[in-house]
Amino acid sequence: MSKRHDKLGIKQTIQKHWMDHVVKMMLAGLSEKEIRAGLNEFLANQKQSGGTGERGKKTYGMAISILASWFSPEKELIPFRDHALELIRNENPQKWLTCHWAVISASYPFWFNVAKQVGRLFNLQDQVKQSQVFFRLKEQYGDRETVARNARYAIRSFVAWGVLNDSKVKGCYEQGKIMGINDPNLAILLYEAALHVDKEGKATLGLLKNNPAFFPFQLPVLTGNFISQHSNTIDVVRYGLDDELLKLRN
Repeated sequence: MSKRHDKLGIKQTIQKHWMDHVVKMMLAGLSEKEIRAGLNEFLANQKQSGGTGERGKKTYGMAISILASWFSPEKELIPFRDHALELIRNENPQKWLTCHWAVISASYPFWFNVAKQVGRLFNLQDQVKQSQVFFRLKEQYGDRETVARNARYAIRSFVAWGVLNDSKVKGCYEQGKIMGINDPNLAILLYEAALHVDKEGKATLGLLKNNPAFFPFQLPVLTGNFISQHSNTIDVVRYGLDDELLKLRN
């Protein structure tokens, strides 16, 4: 597995419409060089808050590195990205969030792990405190200031994407509107993203179905047999008496 599992990397609040902009350029057939140039021009006048205004080159350069999960992923993720692009091509842009979530999670496992901690807390309570998320992440990554800072950017991105809402109390969040996923291929894409996050590239179907990192989505019920028939990248094997193991193909 690559070093992406050890990096934090979320050094910028990411707006969903920035991700949309990248996908639109990709669908238009622009090259990586053209996309980078287009993003430099586009992000130069985009603020973290989602508004417009002049920004420092270093700041939007950080954003481009995360947006590159779409247009310049690691070599091992190119087939996954290509599949996501094919799925998003036929989706209404208002529903692109699922593919964005999958692609950025696969490239930045830290994003996925922040989402997992948020989802776990929502399973226990109606509101989530930023400090609770930080505490859980520091148990995993160590008590470093960079962990809290990167987690803060990820959480603010969740708010910008509408999957979290600010509460009346600063640093406390409520769950946003849950998106129902009707296309099983999008659910499989999320499962595959989770497998890319796992260093061994495998997980039981039961754990994937209930993964708290998918808290923004209402996923359809899929059988292992259905997944194996509709995925060219996931193998499904029997696991124990009543579960199945999903593994990324080598």
